[in-house]
Amino acid sequence: MDEEKLIRRATRGDAQAFNELMAGQERRMYAVALRMFGAREDAEDCMQEAMLRIFKSLSSFKAQSSFSTWVYRVTMNTCLDELRRRKNKPNTSLDGLLDAGWSPADGRDTPEQHAVRSEARASIQRFIQELPEDMRAAVVLRDVQGLSYDAIAEALDTNVGTIKSRISRGREKLREKIQAQAELFDRYGV
Repeated sequence: MDEEKLIRRATRGDAQAFNELMAGQERRMYAVALRMFGAREDAEDCMQEAMLRIFKSLSSFKAQSSFSTWVYRVTMNTCLDELRRRKNKPNTSLDGLLDAGWSPADGRDTPEQHAVRSEARASIQRFIQELPEDMRAAVVLRDVQGLSYDAIAEALDTNVGTIKSRISRGREKLREKIQAQAELFDRYGV
């Protein structure tokens, strides 16, 4: 069934239509939330909250943008709202480490190589988490999700020039942090 019909049915309260509509969006929503939070539980909570917001405000979707762009916008705004709410609470969890790339050693790595790779992945995730929210959102949507500048601008409700600036500044901050720990990233070609 086409998206437009599903939207109309879901707007009228058809739960099955809403579930079908969202089935195609869940993976991307989760990926965005996971990159914004860095922990599975937080990403799942944010995604659920975003789905509730989408369900409640589906009637306000006017098709001025694609449905997936609108879903990105709602998801990103939900993430940003939650991040602002808990700004000063650090997030440390085993799932966060797993999401950041920690895993049991595989047979190809020595214990030392595995530790270095895991530390490098965790550092990159931490560096992303340390970016200001507006830069983090733009960098995640561009470099992790692969969205175009126009789609990001639409999702974050700002202009393309601002998006390009945020991505450029965010990348520069990431580059500086990586260069400050060059020995970690140069070792074993991480």
